[in-house]
Amino acid sequence: MKLAAAVALGCLLPGSMSGMAAAQMTVSPAPEGFQGYLASLWPKAQELGVSRATFDRIVPTLTYNPRVVQLDRNQSDEVVINPNAPVAPFAPYRARQVNPTRIAMGRTVLERERAHLAEIEARTGVPAGVILGIYGHETNYGQFTGDFDLLRSLSTLAYDGRRRALFEGEFLSAMVMVERGAPREALTGSWAGAIGHPQFLPSVYLRLAQDGDGDGVAAIWNNQADAMASIAHYLQVAGYRRGEHWGYAVSVPAGLNRADLATNVTSPRCRRVFQRHSRWLTAAEWRARGVVFQRGEPEPDMMLSLIEPDGPGNTAYLLSGSYRAILDYNCSNFYALSVGLLADAIVR
Repeated sequence: MKLAAAVALGCLLPGSMSGMAAAQMTVSPAPEGFQGYLASLWPKAQELGVSRATFDRIVPTLTYNPRVVQLDRNQSDEVVINPNAPVAPFAPYRARQVNPTRIAMGRTVLERERAHLAEIEARTGVPAGVILGIYGHETNYGQFTGDFDLLRSLSTLAYDGRRRALFEGEFLSAMVMVERGAPREALTGSWAGAIGHPQFLPSVYLRLAQDGDGDGVAAIWNNQADAMASIAHYLQVAGYRRGEHWGYAVSVPAGLNRADLATNVTSPRCRRVFQRHSRWLTAAEWRARGVVFQRGEPEPDMMLSLIEPDGPGNTAYLLSGSYRAILDYNCSNFYALSVGLLADAIVR
């Protein structure tokens, strides 16, 4: 799942109505009003610094894309129909995402970009492996970035109205990108508006994209150096802690008192994701409870939280605060765990 899916689909979807009811209440407006709606956005675009010339050059070229609306509906119904469905096992997902081909490709990028990645790590504190773990998951190291016209997709989703506040803002942010020099023809990506090698939403691009090679442009749509620097900057701002490993594979004793470890904190976002984490204990306290680290030895006072993605009796993971920064990129435990595991495999 891309960043756009995490931000726009995962945590913002309503959960109080059935998929059928949602579909009945969110019938797309007639496309005949599409251009009129876009024209009405001029005052907002102007306020954000978009020139009249840019606005008039782009808006008349945009057409409604019913395929994007259908994809949005399908995603919505899939999540809304049964928000309390049992979580699938992690192992099959891990096998698909952390595979020999992706590991080998990551090592190739690491060897080619080692000096650059070392510079990024020194500046941001985000390890090369974690940068490549996200890069590999998002677009297979830039190979698959999506072929939907960004401005067409976002304008369609904004006009559709189901989540107008989100997508109208992203459409206007994309207009600002063009105003600031982003090539119109380069702005392609996922149907939900994620673009470039790191799959940033336009608002995220404006806030966090970085020029990684010093040429004055954060060209995440075709520049690997910019993409990697931007991923690292995102994680740095999200709270990745310098020198802190994301997590550790562990073996959990059969008699572990899991009820005693349940967290009493309710997350304001992605609640189901964070409900799977235990309360925080130090590494020393986990060892005292019989938990065995399979690889790596954290400092005794390092705070860690337990997750058992495949249930008792299978490999579990103790997660650090830096893991939460990966979750900020995409709020899915399966995603964040597989990013961490791919990161470890690449640098091993």
